[in-house]
Formats: sequence, C-alpha cells, structure tokens
Amino acid sequence: MGKGAGYRADIDGLRSVAVLPVLLFHAGISGFSGGYVGVDIFFVISGFLITGIIAREIDGGRFSIVHFYERRARRILPALTVVIVAILAAAAWLYLPGDFESVPKSALAALLFVSNVGFFLETGYFQGGAETKPLLHTWSLAIEEQFYLTFPLLLILLGRHAMRWRTAVIAGIALLSFALAVATQNDGDGFAFYLLPPRAWELAVGALLALGAVPPVTARPLREALAMAGLLAIGVAVFTYDKHTIFPGMTATLPVLGAAALIHCAPRTLMGRLLSLRPLVAVGLISYSLYLWHWPLIVFTEYATDQRLAGWPRAIVVAAAFALALLSWRYVERPFRDASRVPRARLFRMAAGAMAALCAVSLAMIAAGPWPARFDPRVIAMAEAKNDVSPYRGRCHDSSSAGLPACVLGAKAPPGAVVWGDSHAVELAYVLSRIEAEQGRSLVQRTQSSCPPIAGYDPPGDPRCGKANREAIAAIRSDPRLRTVYLAAFWASPLNASDAVLAGLDRTVGLLAGEGRRVVIVGPVPPAPFEVPRRLAHLAAFGRMDEAFNPLGADTRAAAARIEAIARRWRSAGVTYIDPVAALCDGERCLLLHDGRPLYFDSHHPSLAGIRFILARQGGNPWTSPPVRR
Repeated sequence: MGKGAGYRADIDGLRSVAVLPVLLFHAGISGFSGGYVGVDIFFVISGFLITGIIAREIDGGRFSIVHFYERRARRILPALTVVIVAILAAAAWLYLPGDFESVPKSALAALLFVSNVGFFLETGYFQGGAETKPLLHTWSLAIEEQFYLTFPLLLILLGRHAMRWRTAVIAGIALLSFALAVATQNDGDGFAFYLLPPRAWELAVGALLALGAVPPVTARPLREALAMAGLLAIGVAVFTYDKHTIFPGMTATLPVLGAAALIHCAPRTLMGRLLSLRPLVAVGLISYSLYLWHWPLIVFTEYATDQRLAGWPRAIVVAAAFALALLSWRYVERPFRDASRVPRARLFRMAAGAMAALCAVSLAMIAAGPWPARFDPRVIAMAEAKNDVSPYRGRCHDSSSAGLPACVLGAKAPPGAVVWGDSHAVELAYVLSRIEAEQGRSLVQRTQSSCPPIAGYDPPGDPRCGKANREAIAAIRSDPRLRTVYLAAFWASPLNASDAVLAGLDRTVGLLAGEGRRVVIVGPVPPAPFEVPRRLAHLAAFGRMDEAFNPLGADTRAAAARIEAIARRWRSAGVTYIDPVAALCDGERCLLLHDGRPLYFDSHHPSLAGIRFILARQGGNPWTSPPVRR
C-alpha cells in the first residue's frame, strides 16, 4: 500500500512482526520455534489491504480487473523474477545431480503460482528434503495469488447482485474454510498447511475487517487492551509453538486473531505507536524482498557447508538477507511500482517476456535431468549413494499410516526369521534376505517408521506404532517357524533413550528369548550431523577425501552402552548383539566410506553397503576383527 491518504505506518510495522519471526525461525535462532506463524500474519494483512482497495473501488464504480492485476504484477513479479534467476543459477553451479532436478520444477511451479500444490505432493514443511528446496517458501505466494484469482470476481458479483449479503457471504466462506482447516489439522499430509481451501479463512479474516464486519472499538481503554492482547497472542505463538505443534487449524487462531486485533485496534494506541517506530516500518517496507531472499540464502549456505547455520555464518547470512532485501526494494520493487517509470503496457510486456523466458529455461533444465556432466565421476558416485537403499523400501516399509502388510523376502520357502524395527531395519532386512536366499531360506520384514520394536509400546499421538507393534509380536509368537528375531531401530535418537523404551526393549527381549527364539539386537548406528552422500561428494569435488569421517559423539556412545547392557543381561539366553559403533568407529571417529562405497544413504540410515560392512564386522572394529558379542 502506497503512502497515500490511507497509509498506516503501523501496518508496515506489523509486516516486520510477520517477517522477522519467519527469518529468525528459518535461521535457527533459539526461542523463535514458532516463527513460521509470520506467514499467517501476512495473510491477514494481505486480506485486509487488498480487500479494502477492491471494495472501495467497486463501491465507487471505478474497479478495473486489469488495473487490479497490474497492481499485483507490480508488487509480486519483478522481485520474484530476480530471485528465481539467482536460484536457478546458484543451483546449476552448486547442487549435486540428485538434488538439482527438483529446483527447475520448483521454479516453474513458482512462476505459475502453483508451488504450494507441488510442495504438498513432494514434501512437508518440517520433513526431510525441505532443506534442499530454495523455493519452498513460495508456497505462501501461491496461496495468495490463487485466492486473488477469483476473490475480486466474487466481490464484483456480490457488489452488483447481492451487496447486502457481501459480508455474510465472505464470513460464510471463512467459516467453511476454518472448519475444513480444523477437520484436516491432524492429517499430517500437508493438506491443511499448503492448500488454499483450509487457508482461505486467514485471508478472509482480513477481508472481513476491511468490509467493516467488526464494529469499530471507540472506547480507548478497550482498544488499548485488545491491541496489546493481539501482540501478546502473536508472541505466544512465535515463542511457544514448534515443529511438533499441530498447525495450522485451531492453533492458527492465535496469530490470525492477534494480527486482526492489531489491524483493527492499533491506531492511536500504545501498540500502534510501537508498530509505527521507524526501524519496524523500515523492515516492513522491505519485508517482501526479505521474505524472498532469506530462505534461498539459508538453503544454499547450509548446502555448501554441510551444516546448520550457527555462529558467524548465521550472522553473515542474516545480514546478507537484509542487504539483498534493501537492494531489491530500492532497485527492483520501487521502480516497477512507479507507473510513470514503467507504464502498464511495458510492464505487461516485460512480465510476460520474463516469465516466458524463465519457464523455457526451467523446462530446458527439467529436460536435462540431473545434469551429471557438471561434476567429476567420483563426485557423482558419492552423491548417488543416496539411492543405495533396499529396492523393497517403498513396497515393504510403512512410512505412514497406510498399514502395509509384512513382506516375505528371500527364497520361496517358509520364513525362518523376522526383521522387526523402524526405518533403520529396512536395509538390514534386504541384505539379510539375500544371505538367506543363498541358503534357500526366507525372512519376514516388519518395519514401521519411527516405531521401535517393542511389545506393548504405544506412544501417545502415534496410534500406528502401537498397532504395528501389537501385530508384529502377535505374528511372531503365533509362528513357531520364526526361530530368529532381529531387533533394529534408531537407538541413537533421543526419543529412544527414555526409560519406557529401554524397559520395553528389555521386556520384549526376555519374552522372545523365554520362548526359545534366537534374538539378535542391532545397536545404534552413529548418526552424522550432515547428509553423508552430499558431504562425501563435496569432499571428492575438492580433493579432501582424507576428511571423510564422522566424529563419534558422547550421545551415541551412551546409546550404544544402553542397548548393549540389555543384550548382555540376556546373553545366557543366547541373545546376540551386533554393535555398529564398534564396527564403524575407532573410539574417536567413525567411517563414512569403505572401498569407495558410502556407508550411509542420508545422515543416519546405513546404506546397503553400510549394512554389509557392519554385518561383515559383526560388532568389530574397522581396523580389527573381533567376534560377535554374545
């Protein structure tokens, strides 16, 4: 909104309240675990400002849909175009083949304002893979543009044929959207987060304020109280929400209603004066460019360094985001918003040409595929370790609540063993099945993500785990042919260090051993603080393979000691312990590579090569070969 008669400095200040938490959350600044709610504040601001403009022009008989989209093009396209060009160039130079392919697809989706749909289909906001997607944040732009594709037309129709029902219709849309958001908030598939129908109510709340659906608050003390409560509600969400919060849905009401309270009540209050302070207004003015630039800077820096932002690198990236945002606002945003400098016809020609060119470049990059010719073959070999996984992972491993049936792997014979565990047991099951097949035998794979193999373990909030464990133990106990049971999990995870997990594992081992079954516990695989294939590829690119190791952390030592203690307790019952720490580590550091083969396919899951190496060592040291621990 320009600085005309209706300009409100406090709303620019509110923009800074929206963008700063997002920036600090993405940068990993402690205390801002719920900073992602800044996007919800942006939605309310956008709904209020844009609806106010449209409604006033419709009511005054001067609304033009062409002029409306011209304003949107001036506001959105120039800075977005520059950022996409920079991202495509940086990814082409930096990204390894397996990571590069998604970038031009994301660019194409962002240009067509459907990136929210693409990311909904690909990944979750807090799930693995997001850290290599420099255009992930454009999902929110897609939400807004999809909303404004039809919303002005709806207001025009209501203005012509049902003016008296205009506010009621928008309120009805908001209620339906909110109901859908609440109904789908627990689904976990990203529908409520990424898609317009369950997000529209947030923009509609701002729209209702602009349409006068909420009576003005005239009493000064009440206005002060409501404005202060609005800022407090936003603060609670920013400082107390985290990636485990069920969001959006009911929890989104705090930032949304908080922003609405500030928009409605802040003028001529203490909160209004606070939001109108020049530093906050200045950040608000560059907030769009700051939002666009901050995330790709973080993603590319973390990708290049193979580590999360911290210390001076984090400070430099945050400073760079502000610097680029200021330059973008001064030399890209402002000139294109000035109709005297860039007339409408020229704007549309430039926008169409730039978008067509970028779409063509993106399509060409997509057609080029991973483009491995950019790198030395050894670099490619390291990077491709991310694909060194069980060919049956998709068919046999239950990574959601799909309830996949157990798989029988190996020879066509009744299974004599079962591999039971979480995602750390998947590659183990495949490698063991190849060994079993050579002997004319088979085994059963029972694996469920984030679900340790413990009879009776039913963690709150994850009913699929309890169900999977009940089915697994019942199936094992009912089949006397299953003489050997392998138990494997991400034991190095803090989630598996609780007394309940350890006591449950001990109880499960005792139950199975008491029935005369041979129990084999596979201990924790030492996790790395980086994606191993990517780190190895980077080291290969710079001729630094002598640095290809992972420091052994105290937490992993402690996890190995806990699991081995349980195995030792049941040693007399024939329980075997396979110790990946002893197999991979020399006391201070752990192997990442053996005979040119990466031993991990990500940061903590062993690759097929890694499992073969661990089993060959059977709890040994990479420089010696002690026997299996019993």
